[in-house]
Amino acid sequence: MESKDRVALITGAGRGIGAVIAERFAKEGATVVCSDIVSDGIDEVVENIKSNGGKAIAIKGDVADKDQVASLVKGILKEYDRLDILINNAGITRDALAMRMSEDQWDSVVRVNLKGTWLPSQAVIRPMRKRKWGRIVNTSSIAATGNVGQANYSATKGAVISLTRTLALELASSGITVNCVAPGAIWTAMLEKVPEKNREMFLERIPAGRFGSPDDIATTHLFLCSEGAAYITGQLIPIDGGLSIGM
Repeated sequence: MESKDRVALITGAGRGIGAVIAERFAKEGATVVCSDIVSDGIDEVVENIKSNGGKAIAIKGDVADKDQVASLVKGILKEYDRLDILINNAGITRDALAMRMSEDQWDSVVRVNLKGTWLPSQAVIRPMRKRKWGRIVNTSSIAATGNVGQANYSATKGAVISLTRTLALELASSGITVNCVAPGAIWTAMLEKVPEKNREMFLERIPAGRFGSPDDIATTHLFLCSEGAAYITGQLIPIDGGLSIGM
């Protein structure tokens, strides 16, 4: 088990993709810290992990609040004396056409998606450098290239790619890799709510002929955080069934 004895922090772990990532890392032997802005979801995820023999704790927190992030990381280090893996999965959407998008819709998405990636990343650098080993995986999207009605979301996801590359350059000599995944159409509760006709039209554009699963995302995270990926850093990995090839 590649992740055995590692301590992994997963943000946005209360549901969907984040919950599956947490469960997969725990299954591979990691001690998982599940963080989210609401506690109900992460409590359930942790209970499920423990019932399957895994090790996990839940810590509520806002990834875009510097004090809360500092407290979160300090608490992990006090409990485990290490923090090996950071999965920046937390993110939100507030969709609207650019001409109708409110300032609040813009600011809230930038705050969570970009600042909420930057603050946890900054907070883990010193403890990772101390051990000369670390893995950070950020979350972009194939929408980073632009998507109607998502000026705020697309802008943040493009910025996350640039942040990933800069951190990778700064941290490579310290044994820390920083990479980024770009999910495509993943079957989650959000996609399930899309009208079936629209889903079918979208599915026709995916070369693989199916929607992705949260497990597809988690598998990539596991690899990027393994010893086998030690020479991979600053990279963007699309997980989209080939959709971005034709975009």
